[in-house]
Order: sequence, then structure tokens, then C-alpha cells
Amino acid sequence: MPTDVLLARFLRELAPLGTRAVWAHGSLAGGDYQEGRSDLDLIAVLREPPGLGTVRKVARAHRRLRAEPLAGRLHCSYVAPATLDDPARPHLTWAHGRLMRRPVTPVTRRELHGFGRVLSGEAPAGLLPEVPDARLRDFVVRDQRDYWRPAVDKARLWRQDIWVDLGLLTFARATVTLREGRLVTKREALGELRRLGAPEEVVADIERRRYPDTAPGPDASPGTDPAPADDHRRAVRAELTRAYLGPAIDALVATYG
Repeated sequence: MPTDVLLARFLRELAPLGTRAVWAHGSLAGGDYQEGRSDLDLIAVLREPPGLGTVRKVARAHRRLRAEPLAGRLHCSYVAPATLDDPARPHLTWAHGRLMRRPVTPVTRRELHGFGRVLSGEAPAGLLPEVPDARLRDFVVRDQRDYWRPAVDKARLWRQDIWVDLGLLTFARATVTLREGRLVTKREALGELRRLGAPEEVVADIERRRYPDTAPGPDASPGTDPAPADDHRRAVRAELTRAYLGPAIDALVATYG
């Protein structure tokens, strides 16, 4: 599989950095991975916080992977045991073809402890502090209130597939976490969206695009990608999504915030 080839080469590229561990989280670890559609979300644990020399080596390692078919979907944060106590602290991260800094969020930490996949080295339990339930809930509420709710008011964003998909799926996953204290996959979140009364037209559209092999609809046949939506359909989908998601987030935050 191209994913296995890419991961094996990635681990070889990281070997000179002397990593203590490399972990996968997200769909690759949770059993919801769709090759060619899902991102590869990774954490590399270095022995020391990365200095300038290490930053340059990380950038070169990722650039050498560019010829691999799925390299653009590989995202990795570089952390060290000495800097992992604070979930809000940003860490060196390669994503979307460039270096940036991102925190390892409480959700990611809970995923790693619950079902993280060890690609090399030590397991998360020995290096990564546990996430208390209260901290996880606080983060989920803040994420919905401070990030996603303001985004609903930016109409132009919701004509893009990624905003529709992640906005609704993240809301459904947040609902389950706050209600039951557990994490669910994006595929499970689709069922939750239906139970929560999300517009069926939009949920079915997400399902066809993200899981065309198991949920073929009028725009897809098994093994093929659905046809992209035209401008009119995107506009209708955006308005349906925003009309549902704004009040739904408000209600969730009022209940759990």
C-alpha cells in the first residue's frame, strides 16, 4: 500500500534525528483511514526540544518525501518529553507542505492514550501526560465556541468541502465527547449527525464524498470519487450547513459551557 511505503520511508528519514517514538493518531490510528482521502496525522518524540539545526533537518526530511504519492497528506508534530506538560504549548509541525507551530491538543492526547498507533519506539503511556476529563471538556467547548461558531458567520468558507465536512463532523464528535466522555471516529460522527437532526442532504453529500466505496449515491459508483458539486449546489449546501450549525453550536455551548 502507498501508505505503508510512505510511513516506512518517513521512519527512515527520521532515524538520524534519534527519535524516542513516532505515533499515529486520528483516522490512521482509529480504524477510519481512507487511503488517498484521509490525512496521516503523526507525532514524533525527539529526545530534546528541536533547535535550529533540527528544524532544518526536519524540513529537509519532509521535502525528500515529496515524490511519494501521499506525502502531501502527512502531517507531523515534533515534541520532546520536557515540553509535553502544557496542551496549549505550540510545537514544531510540518503540515500542508510547510513548517509551522501547533499544540498537541487534549483531543489528540486522548486519542493517543486511547488508541494511538505506535510506529516506532515507546508507547504514549510512558511519555505523554494523561488528559483529565475536565480539561478535555473545557477544550471541546472552547473549540466549538471560539473557533467554529465565529466561522459559521463567514459565508464564503462554507462553499468549500473541507469546511462543511470538518465543521459538521467536529460538532458531532464534540457532542458525543461532552455527552458521554468518549471519542468517536468521523464515520461514527456521520450517524450521530443524523440523530442530531443535521440536514440529510448535506450528511449524504459528506458520506458520498468521504466514503464512496461504502455509500455510493447518485454522484458516485463504488471505487470512484463523486463528481464535484457545481456552484449552485455548493451555495445551497453552505446555507443548509450554516443554518443548522450556528444554532446547534449555541445550544451545545449553553448546555455544557
